[in-house]
Amino acid sequence: MTPAPAPVRLAVVVPARDEAHGIGATLSALRDQEDGDFDLVVVDNGSSDGTADVVTASARAWGMDRWQVVHESQKGTGAAADTGMRAAIAAGATHLARTDADCLPTPDWTRRVRAAFATGHDLVAGRLVARTDDRPVSRLQRSVLSGAVVVASTFGRFRPGNQDPAYRGPYVMAPGCNMAITADLYEQAGGFPRTAIEDLHEDRALVNAVRRLTTRYGAHREVVVHASARRAHAWGLVRTLGWYADHRYRPDVVDIR
Repeated sequence: MTPAPAPVRLAVVVPARDEAHGIGATLSALRDQEDGDFDLVVVDNGSSDGTADVVTASARAWGMDRWQVVHESQKGTGAAADTGMRAAIAAGATHLARTDADCLPTPDWTRRVRAAFATGHDLVAGRLVARTDDRPVSRLQRSVLSGAVVVASTFGRFRPGNQDPAYRGPYVMAPGCNMAITADLYEQAGGFPRTAIEDLHEDRALVNAVRRLTTRYGAHREVVVHASARRAHAWGLVRTLGWYADHRYRPDVVDIR
């Protein structure tokens, strides 16, 4: 008899620093998921504005007993995300999904993440769409931002740092705010590097570590998160692309709020 597949326990990890003013929308989007069978770990990354209190109060008000806040004092998206992933694994998660505190997963996000894992992929790279609810974004701007994601993905395939004979498969852009990975593969790959965003794009580093281990990964355009365009609004599109292209543009202020 073929053994039954092991049960999936999904956890969603959200690193957050000084996001009290906007994280409520993200929490609402997670509360309203069609598939609500997941744990939520929000990582308070040294916030000074009461971000953790907003999460705790929301969980209590909505009866979300599988939501928790953990704390990471070392500033950095990599450090915070890694702390959250490892806390989720320690609590029993077998599969991990990540989004960010300024993003809105679509209502079917967790359901589609599960379906993407069921295709045999152990790392799932989702698709980003610009948010339009937080700041005005014209149709032209949405088109340009969507095109910029395509450009960034294409650049990644040819970027010298993403080329190595040791890689088992092609590069795929897996944005930190919309990606998922099995707990086993996360640990095998060493997890997100515990770095600051100014130093390294931790999502790219994790993808490349995975590429040394397996070909069981891929892009899933049906897994959608609406991502904030606040950097593009603050810096302009060209500079924002420069930031994501190996920090060719490095502003004085990175933490745009």
